[in-house]
Amino acid sequence: MAEEDKKQQQPLVINLQYIKDLSFENPNAPLIFPTMQGKSPQLNVEVDVAVTALAEQSFEVSTKFQASTKVEDKTAFMMELDYAGVVTLAEGLEDQLKELLLFVEAPRYLFPAARNILSDISRDGGFPPLILNPVDFHQIYVQRKQQQAAAAAEESMASEEKSEEAAN
Repeated sequence: MAEEDKKQQQPLVINLQYIKDLSFENPNAPLIFPTMQGKSPQLNVEVDVAVTALAEQSFEVSTKFQASTKVEDKTAFMMELDYAGVVTLAEGLEDQLKELLLFVEAPRYLFPAARNILSDISRDGGFPPLILNPVDFHQIYVQRKQQQAAAAAEESMASEEKSEEAAN
């Protein structure tokens, strides 16, 4: 009984984790492999987080990774991973804390498994394993908040201009 009380007091519980979408493309195989010898590939990795409400305190947190590698302007590989988890938040949390738990802490817990999948898939595709450095999900969250604030400011200015034009 005491363990159940402790679980209910935890602000974030990860109920399950799963691959939602996975794609790997090796469009220039097998000719890309000799091209890569002795050359440094250009790696591009993009990371994003999406949150979907499932129930009152239950959410799907999705970490999305897009990675591509080029050698001499030829694509070596492209892969996408949407790795998600279903999480439950404790009741009575402030909105700001909920956002931080969903957009920062939950992705931090999901990241090691996603990194392992990306590493295995790139290795299984015939390339060196892609080992991602830890991701600063807090920075991604801050950037998203800044973009939302900028978009809201632009929208507000546009509506004010329309109001002024209508008044004239």
